This record gives sequence, C-alpha cells and structure tokens, in this order.
Amino acid sequence: MSTLPVIAAVDGSDDSLRALDLALDEARRREAPLRVVHVRQYAAWARPDVLLAGAADADDDPVLDRVRTYLEDRPDRPRTEYLGVEGAPGAVLPELGSAAQLLVLGSRGRGGFASLLLGSNGMAAARDAECPVIVVPRPGREVDGEAPAGPGPRVVVGLHVDSPDDATLDFAFAEAALRGARLQVVAAYQWPLRSWAVPAELVPTMIDQDAVANETRALAEGFLAPHATRHPGVVAEPYVPAGGAAGHLVAASQGADLVVVGRHRRRLTAPARILGSVTQAVLLHAASPVAVVPPGAVEPQELPEE
Repeated sequence: MSTLPVIAAVDGSDDSLRALDLALDEARRREAPLRVVHVRQYAAWARPDVLLAGAADADDDPVLDRVRTYLEDRPDRPRTEYLGVEGAPGAVLPELGSAAQLLVLGSRGRGGFASLLLGSNGMAAARDAECPVIVVPRPGREVDGEAPAGPGPRVVVGLHVDSPDDATLDFAFAEAALRGARLQVVAAYQWPLRSWAVPAELVPTMIDQDAVANETRALAEGFLAPHATRHPGVVAEPYVPAGGAAGHLVAASQGADLVVVGRHRRRLTAPARILGSVTQAVLLHAASPVAVVPPGAVEPQELPEE
C-alpha cells in the first residue's frame, strides 16, 4: 500500500508559493508524499472544447523549475514529485483530488482580477474536489468582530447542530491533533427566533434565549463526544454565539491556524454540487487558511500499489 499524496497547485504566483508552504507542512505532518502540480491553461479561443488534456513535460516547465529551486534546501522535505498538466485548471484540479488526501491552493492565481478575494479555480476546487481542499488567503486580510481565543495554536470548525456532518468534524479533530492545537467549535444559533402568526407576518417567540443557547451547547457537546474519544489529546471548546454562523467563523479566523467548514450535501431537488452561503462567505473573508470538506466523505489515506 502507498500513501496518497498532498497536492499543491502552483502557477508561479506568490499566492501559490504560500499554498506550497502550507502543503509542505501538511505532507510532513501526515508523513505523505508531496505532489506539486502546474496546470498549463489553454487559451479559451484556442481549445474551447478541452477540459482535461493530459500530462505535459514536467522537465520543461519554468513554473515547476522555480518550485524545485524553492524547495531544494528545505529540511525534512517529504518525497516530492512534479506534475505538469495541460487543460482548464477549474476542471483539472478537482479531478486530481480524486487521487489525493488533500488539495492545497492559493486564493488567487496569476489569471485572477485584483479585485477578487477568491479566484474561480479556488472556488471550483472547493466545490467539486472529492478530497478536502485548503485555500490559502493573501496575508493581511482584515476581519470584523472578535471571537474569544486563548493562546497557542487553534483550529476552528463550524458546527450546524441541526445538520452536523461527521466528515467535517473528523477532519477538524484530525487537523487539531496533527498540529497540537486546540479545537474551537463555533455552533451559532439563530436569534431572535420568530414564528408565523398570520400569513406574511412574523412575530417573536416566547422562548427564552438562554434556553436556546443551552440546548445548542448540549447538542454540540453530544456531537463532539465520539470525536473527542477518538482524539483524546485534542481539547475541543464549544463556542455558542447568537447570530449568523458566517460572521462568527470569519471573526474566529483571526489568529487561527485553520478554519474548517463543510460543503453542502446533494439533494434530489438540487443534485449539483454547491458550497453553501456560509462556506462561500468564509472562503471570501477569513483571515486564515480555510479547509472545505466534502460531505460524508472518508478521507483517503492509502492506495494499492500497482
């Protein structure tokens, strides 16, 4: 059996080199090989019918040459391979994720508009890849609000107590364990609650806010318990604020090592893959790297040798 690689997507930009640094650290922690991938994009007018064309010559690629030089003196560098691929990055990168345990890329590449906070390739990979995807933002991103946070490394995960996803929690606990970090669990609840009195008229409910907060905390602790048993070294700290989850997760990203969010499950009425509004908001505004975890997926670790 061979361990599946951590993939770093590079394009020669500073954003992709920051993603490469994080991918290198992830590969070391996981004792996995590092696969550095450069997708040479066809010009839209030249090959509009091609999404994934196949391998290119990795030995004749200036971007990969720069990466080789960038990594050559790194201590404890894992086994590293370089792959050049021709095609559309937004289609190629998610496809490569089917044979990886993690895909890491920058928030924007060379082709992105300066005004965009997240490029189309990052959005496509986070939405479509079969493995977890980490998107690394540019440094200096400012966020509004402040979440309580103690000293030391910290991983943040979002938990929706009405529809918890074990894959997202599994990934967050594993990352916290690998990093020797605390796990801050943001389980936001809607407040004020409102109910329909007559058609088209919402009125506040008579439910006590403390009761809602306490019930949310109890549910969160119940969902966390089996994961805490599997990862006894991880200290999980539920944070139960009122209001929208996206704003609290973005605020908690300040100073965090990583924010972990889930991707929407497919539904019969909406079979296409979607990120969900909270995940999109966190990708667009978080100050830390963001991991997007496919729903219900078991993270692949090993692949049979050929």
